[in-house]
Amino acid sequence: MGDSVAQKILKTHLVDGEIGPGNEIGIRIDQTLHQDATGTMVMLELEAMGLDRVKTERSVTYVDHNMLQSDFRNADDHRYLQSVAQKLGIHYSRPGNGICHQVHLERFGAPGRTLLGSDSHTPTGGGLGMIAIGAGGLDVAVAAGGGAYYLPCPQIVGVRLTGRLQPWVASKDIILEMLRRLSVKGGFGKIFEYHGPGIECLDVPARSTVCNMGAELGATTSLFPSDWQTKKYLEAMGRGEHWQELLPDENAHYDELLEINLDELVPLIAKPSNPDLVVPVSEVAGTKLHQVCVGSCTNSSFHDLAICANVLNGNVVADNVSMTLTPGSKNVFNEIAENGMLADIINAGARILESACGPCIGMGQAPPSQGVSLRTFNRNFLGRSGTKDAYVYLCSPEVAVVSALKGEITDPRDWGEYPAVTMPEKYLVDDRMIISPPDDPSGVVVERGPNIVPLEDFSVTPDSIESEVVLKTADNISTDHIMPAGAKVLPFRSNIPEISKFTYYVLDPGFHDRCLALKDKGGSIIIGGSNYGQGSSREHAAIAPRYLGVKAVIVKDFARIHWNNLINFGIVPLQFSELADYDTVEQGDRLAIRNLHAQMRNGREVQVDNLTKGTGFTAKHTLSERQVAVLLAGGLINSVKLANAS
Repeated sequence: MGDSVAQKILKTHLVDGEIGPGNEIGIRIDQTLHQDATGTMVMLELEAMGLDRVKTERSVTYVDHNMLQSDFRNADDHRYLQSVAQKLGIHYSRPGNGICHQVHLERFGAPGRTLLGSDSHTPTGGGLGMIAIGAGGLDVAVAAGGGAYYLPCPQIVGVRLTGRLQPWVASKDIILEMLRRLSVKGGFGKIFEYHGPGIECLDVPARSTVCNMGAELGATTSLFPSDWQTKKYLEAMGRGEHWQELLPDENAHYDELLEINLDELVPLIAKPSNPDLVVPVSEVAGTKLHQVCVGSCTNSSFHDLAICANVLNGNVVADNVSMTLTPGSKNVFNEIAENGMLADIINAGARILESACGPCIGMGQAPPSQGVSLRTFNRNFLGRSGTKDAYVYLCSPEVAVVSALKGEITDPRDWGEYPAVTMPEKYLVDDRMIISPPDDPSGVVVERGPNIVPLEDFSVTPDSIESEVVLKTADNISTDHIMPAGAKVLPFRSNIPEISKFTYYVLDPGFHDRCLALKDKGGSIIIGGSNYGQGSSREHAAIAPRYLGVKAVIVKDFARIHWNNLINFGIVPLQFSELADYDTVEQGDRLAIRNLHAQMRNGREVQVDNLTKGTGFTAKHTLSERQVAVLLAGGLINSVKLANAS
């Protein structure tokens, strides 16, 4: 059997382990990506590990999340990021240059490369034929320092596309269809590789939309082959020399196969408040709107904004709707300004936001109370928009712009002729907002404001845990629930004691105080349901609970990145061996785990005693031998220090 594109890249980057089901593998990382919401921790972690210079072929730090400078904190963080990037040999994308995934796609991504990013939507790069994976910042820091990235060897799922997208049906509808079929858990432990004759009608921005939102499937990553569409895009970006053809073998083996006939796709929409609650737009047509937002790393390319500009031209946004559009990069912004589309958008009453994540992460543009917001973003978790009782729907730019004009959710096929968009043969490119590091960093002084708080030293994981259940949660808890984003929280990303005050605030405002009260009494344990920790890669959802004294998290099952983040910061991640045992544990119960080290090293089962009820149950872990060593050392930083000392 032949190799898929994913298998080819994994094989050429394998540095540890053996590719095969159930194996842990280590791969070499060519590029790393960090942004200012997670990147401050990456930089602090690099410093904590004593790294002088990154060892990747290209590492880039972006400022695109913490753009609201309502006080000194964000501005200070940006100065820190710029100076430490210069010191460590990292490129720095200045505020205003654009959203990390859009800019990296335009200026740095390349077929056949591996990219590890401290942002869960790093798989956007799969649109160029990369293995691009989102991970916790500590994993990214280790990779930037030349270490391997370890992961369970993923299954490769082939998604064969046939037919062509019909008018008013977008690439966003492909990934919404995947979510409709598979759910937010359907991609766990899998790489989705799109192939087949249907990919011919998808340019790189369209492919990247599909790969970006593959994160919502819980997938390791997603990717397309590198073909003539990839070559055309890179040449238009002035980077044609980075193209290489990378196709699956004719007899390529896939562990699973799916097929989507693009001819049969219709405009789709995800209902509140999970990305997999997908239905045809026609089922919710007529729902009155308060807000429409186009943008985010999912849909802020030139084509996305051009569609909107063509529909808005000569029209006015409905009286009951506030509409915003976000160019994904300064280059996209310049492109729509140069050809007059920007004027068409503004004249229609839409508001242009700066090239940043903005409302996607709750940084401004919160909907009104009980408002209905239609967004081209990738997530609609409860409270993520900044308004807890808002109703947030996810859709394509085509659905969004037509609905904005009608004032209600509308099937765009009812609008009229689909507007033609002519893509630029050569994009306007200006890289002056990307600062390259000096060859000699000896004169660089790292600037640290008072909000930059170094990481505390973590102790080794105790052999005996006796702790109180501080919280019991339901299924599909996201990292937004654990550690919210938004303008109030993000400025404290480099200050763990302060940001910990927001832990679980969306669901349980008393969580922080209860944890602190238990910290010196054996700490605490969290009980969770299925798909615990879905969503963002933000490692603060692990660091803050660790700081508050959380010793273990016992759930039905974990989302990939958060599970790994818990290990990296020394919180014991266990799963119920029997799901019925979840019902036997209540908040306030006191649990005990004895001889933890021996139990973790010698098998998969861990005995947990419920001291309050006088009962017990068996939990299990899925850690590799290497991960057990990391966990018991108290986390990855401790493990790296021990390795360096020896």
